[in-house]
Amino acid sequence: MKLKKPKFWDYKKPNVFAILLLPLTIVIKLNNFFKFKKINKYNNIKTICIGNIYVGGTGKTSLAIKLKEILEKKQFKVCFIKKFYKNQVDEVRLLERHGKVFIKKKRTNALMQAINEKYDIAIFDDGLQDKSITYDIRFVCFNGINWIGNGLLIPAGPLRESIRSLKFYENVILNGYNENLDNIKNQIKSINYNINIFESKYVHLNNEIFNKNEKYIVFSGIGNHQTFLKMLKQQKFNILKDLEFPDHYDYTDTDLNKIFNLSKQLNAHIITTEKDFLRLDKSKTKNIQFIKSDLEIVETEEIIKTLIN
Repeated sequence: MKLKKPKFWDYKKPNVFAILLLPLTIVIKLNNFFKFKKINKYNNIKTICIGNIYVGGTGKTSLAIKLKEILEKKQFKVCFIKKFYKNQVDEVRLLERHGKVFIKKKRTNALMQAINEKYDIAIFDDGLQDKSITYDIRFVCFNGINWIGNGLLIPAGPLRESIRSLKFYENVILNGYNENLDNIKNQIKSINYNINIFESKYVHLNNEIFNKNEKYIVFSGIGNHQTFLKMLKQQKFNILKDLEFPDHYDYTDTDLNKIFNLSKQLNAHIITTEKDFLRLDKSKTKNIQFIKSDLEIVETEEIIKTLIN
């Protein structure tokens, strides 16, 4: 059973629960301080890491797919690398729809496979905290809605590393949907003035198959349900009810029956994310539609220059 992240993680300021958990953050601090960094630089392949310091829901997989698309237009042979996690089959399936994915328990082993198959570039979906590889380019992803939550480390807050660690990184990408990101940009620049900041947003691709005059219920088990919901509301969907599940959630028959019964009661259609749809048993998806989306990078030319250089 997976648990939802605590709501207090995303409060603007730490509350009493966060303060009580502060002593436990020493484990993360010590791990980050003492983690041994191996200087494994691979000269026969270029590596791009797309990671985060905020746990989940920052658009890493979508950005990996978009960067692969950009690089392949420049005639590079590009693959994905994903560390094996039993509960992340949905992300692997989504990546496989867009190209070759190498999956191993150790990212270095997956990278060696990519080298043996003569790929030019390997894009790592996650792995920012993996010190066994020195990446050529690193992108730190954030969601504009949550930003850094209450700003504290796990378990008092949602951060894997202190926000001050941005002084060691080169690129940040802010994934939002009409959020005002100027304040966030100013905070980032106050930590690392030379860091590159890019913006992105989700774009709905299969809009034509949905009737906006119909009623809908929405469910998802992704890192940021609110971003998905906001995109639908911006697209004028008539949403009667939304159900949020934990990230990478394994839906049970009980869960799906609850959703189907609610759909009948409200006389509403059911929609979810593509990632959630890929996680479902095909026999259970007959009355479920999914939103197909793409990540649109605002500063496309600038990010191309960063990648090529």
